[in-house]
Amino acid sequence: MARYTGPACKLCRREGEQLFLKGERCMTSKCAIERKPYPPGLQGKRIRRRITEYGLRLREKQKAKRIYGMTERQFKIYFREAARTKGVTGSLLLSIIETRLDNVVFRLGFASSRNQARQLVNLGHINVDGRRVDVSSYRVTPSSVVEVRERSRKMPSVNKSLGLSEKKGIPGWLSLDREKYKGIMNKTPEREDVQIPVSENLIVEFYSRV
Repeated sequence: MARYTGPACKLCRREGEQLFLKGERCMTSKCAIERKPYPPGLQGKRIRRRITEYGLRLREKQKAKRIYGMTERQFKIYFREAARTKGVTGSLLLSIIETRLDNVVFRLGFASSRNQARQLVNLGHINVDGRRVDVSSYRVTPSSVVEVRERSRKMPSVNKSLGLSEKKGIPGWLSLDREKYKGIMNKTPEREDVQIPVSENLIVEFYSRV
């Protein structure tokens, strides 16, 4: 299945909550959830039928995919890796996805959304341990240095995002030197380090049934 390229705000409305897919816009009155707090489409305002147990688990899986901007194939690969690893599968799944380079770039504040972070990576604006990496799914490991390439540090979008990150804050598993446009992954993130509105247990239950 191809990556979704339609309006990001429709995804938030479909899930009925803010997924923060549009960066700064999500913090303003222009947020779609604030203006249209109902699902998209002609039937959006009508009363919907009660969701089933299967539907509940499906929606949670879809929500996680949409937050991280991943395809079904990518998401399933990470789930299978987490299931093979010793530990709590749901927590491991989120931990693995959080170490993707596009997510790390977003968490460090070099981009205001994961979609923007993915574009920065794909266009070659990011270095990892001194070499250019243009694969957004690249896995960052502890002690790795992620930085904006020197020629890209004057980009308005990067500087604007870094300014916003001062208010948002940086997760404890990362550290950032704003003046040098450089961040370090201090450790592998654990479940308590991952602040997203997702119940990973429902995702595990979904894949356990299909």
